[in-house]
Amino acid sequence: MNIEFDAYKQKLNDCRPALEGLADSLNVEGLKNELERLHAMQEAPGFWDDPDKSQKIVVKTRQTESKIQRYEKMLSDWDDLMTICEMAAEEDDDSMLEELKEGFATLSEEMETCRLETLLTGHYDKNNALMSFHAGAGGTEAQDWCQMLYRMYTRWAERHGFTYKIMDYLEGDEAGLKSADILIEGENAYGFLKGENGVHRLVRVSPFDANARRQTSFAAIEVIPEIEDDSKDVEIRPEDYEMQVYRSSGAGGQHINKTSSAVRLIHKATGIVVSCQTERSQFQNKETCLRMLRSKLVEIKEREHLDKISDIKGVQQKIEWGSQIRNYVFMPYTLVKDTRTGCETSNVNAVMDGALDPFIESYLNCLATNTWVQK
Repeated sequence: MNIEFDAYKQKLNDCRPALEGLADSLNVEGLKNELERLHAMQEAPGFWDDPDKSQKIVVKTRQTESKIQRYEKMLSDWDDLMTICEMAAEEDDDSMLEELKEGFATLSEEMETCRLETLLTGHYDKNNALMSFHAGAGGTEAQDWCQMLYRMYTRWAERHGFTYKIMDYLEGDEAGLKSADILIEGENAYGFLKGENGVHRLVRVSPFDANARRQTSFAAIEVIPEIEDDSKDVEIRPEDYEMQVYRSSGAGGQHINKTSSAVRLIHKATGIVVSCQTERSQFQNKETCLRMLRSKLVEIKEREHLDKISDIKGVQQKIEWGSQIRNYVFMPYTLVKDTRTGCETSNVNAVMDGALDPFIESYLNCLATNTWVQK
């Protein structure tokens, strides 16, 4: 028998305890009980009388079913791979080795993804994520860097089956973008992206410099969870904010240069600004802005451990040297390194194309164990 089959059989036996342990971490039995309760609710008379409530239950049912099926598939895949090992031994057949290798790699990857999801224990980790991009000082160079980050995160979202919606987009004067807001939708979007909040630093030879000098640029990323309207009973009164309207422009804008349908809200007490220009009417843009503002206020209150929303006095983030969470170096060598976790790679092109998983994983692991790089 091919010795590689023996090696994979041992690998499968070694990973079995971890696979069984995931059942407890994922609370599979609890999910099954929850699924029974959800099915009973859907079968109850008058279930569809409240469309909003019933739709939320339907979505919750699908998510719960998906989690159970996902774990059961891993168990089934493990059984199938072990069967391949045993059949190969009986028949002395090497032809199934490639299938075994690919199957084991897929199973290992799926188990690691599930393990990471068990680390998402924050109150809002399962929520959608509101992501904002802001170019630092430096004009065109910084605005181009901001757009590069925008592309990097939207590519990451697409890779992982998340969808994103442009809320606001302000193009740069010559290239790139000055600022943008997007909503990334999907279960655990905020949990995976929360560690990306902060200043990102770029070092490269600027394509906008005729003398080909090395430039350092900064851009800030803000990530907050989208929070339901009815949570935390946050009241935002009309007198609490200033409303501005303007014409939509840039990527995703509706009624461009035709109507002043875009809306900007400025929260008077904190100076927080939110904008939306992608809905079809001024009223819809205002409602979206209010949801974004509510989410920002609640997230800040939770993060700062404040007793009430009115305790928030404003949040200012300096987009400059020394405050960055990650460095992206394009020359004289290539390197992307996280200043908090120490995670690094020389494959800067892959990172800029959305390959962020090692950085996200290292952040979640450090968060779970409270082990950070000493600065």
